[in-house]
Amino acid sequence: MRRVVITGGASGLGRAMAERFIAEGDRVAICDADPSAVAGFAQAYPDHIAMTADVTDEAQMATVFDAVEAAFSGVDVVCANAGIGGPAGRIEDLSLADWTRCVEVNLSGTFLTCRWAARQMRAAGQGLIVLTSSTAGQFGYPLRSPYATAKWGIVGLTKTLAMELGPAGVRVNAICPGAVEGDRMDRVVAMEAAASGRSEDAVRALYVKGVSLRSWVTADDVADTVLWLASPQAKRISGQIVAIDGHTETLVP
Repeated sequence: MRRVVITGGASGLGRAMAERFIAEGDRVAICDADPSAVAGFAQAYPDHIAMTADVTDEAQMATVFDAVEAAFSGVDVVCANAGIGGPAGRIEDLSLADWTRCVEVNLSGTFLTCRWAARQMRAAGQGLIVLTSSTAGQFGYPLRSPYATAKWGIVGLTKTLAMELGPAGVRVNAICPGAVEGDRMDRVVAMEAAASGRSEDAVRALYVKGVSLRSWVTADDVADTVLWLASPQAKRISGQIVAIDGHTETLVP
């Protein structure tokens, strides 16, 4: 039985990951900034930990980590998954506040989570950290510069932590989902359509056109990959940037 912590775990990709680990018999703790989503998760899975927290707030995250340590007495898998899409628009039209919030949630929140995980896992001499990047962390992404910058930063953090923590027996990998079906991508498509002057249908068609398999990704596709990374079959996989995207050829077809 693994002890698993997932940020941004009450909905979307994070919830899919959590549910997959729970189905495997693991103990799961999630946190999320959305109180209603956290309440829904807690109702569905009362034997697991669900807490409301902003991943950029050091004090709130300390409360989460203290609760996990008290309940689990250690941790085996940490998924630093929390993130937001950020604004869409030309860089000259973006506000510093929008830029800062996007980078803070996606990158600084990941830092806080990884810092705690590293302390726990280095002491234990084992563990897995999975960071959620994006195909936007592998390509340029016009009209989404804050998001792309943060997701590229996660790739650099992954490579660095794999080197720092590998000698202690800790593996670190990043996943790069493509366009994932669901409410979040619906909002992203609407933003990009407004920023580019295209219709939402046209934006959706571009996402498919730039992918070799001509398809979107499901949350279950992503959860399957994370579960494999946490399995004995992946015991030598570290420092890798794993795309789950049907092979993105370009974000700008």
